[in-house]
Amino acid sequence: MMTNTVQPNFELHRDSFGKLVLTTAEGEQYVGIIPVRAFPIQAPTRGISLVRDGGKEAAWIDDLDGLPEQMRSLVQEEIEGREFIPEILHIKDVSSFATPCTWYVKTDRGDTEFVLKVDEDIRRVGEASLLVSDSHGINFLVRDMFHIDKHTRKILDRFL
Repeated sequence: MMTNTVQPNFELHRDSFGKLVLTTAEGEQYVGIIPVRAFPIQAPTRGISLVRDGGKEAAWIDDLDGLPEQMRSLVQEEIEGREFIPEILHIKDVSSFATPCTWYVKTDRGDTEFVLKVDEDIRRVGEASLLVSDSHGINFLVRDMFHIDKHTRKILDRFL
């Protein structure tokens, strides 16, 4: 599905210190803008608030895919620099089906291992997504447990 590019009523650029600057149609400038996703897991490109100092919203983006390329890149770079939720692509092995146990996984950021302390550290997010929290509080995402490989699904089913 192709999204039409929309010209927003604000401009974005980086200042000489690398901070995101938003300029409104009225000419007001806000330095240090932070993009915050309303639904980071279920709709990562929709509903993004551009927040200024004090947590006040300066602008709203309905759909990131509808922004001009340069603006979209700036927002994506800023989000990626702030968010760290590796996506589990495959579970290679687990040390045990009783917690605590070590999970050996392949993620979108490379292979890693982590300790799952208790079964409750696996939480459903919507119908098909899961968040798995390791012993250090890092969240790993299983985007769609119904479209992941059989081996991984079998392991997940043992913990759910």
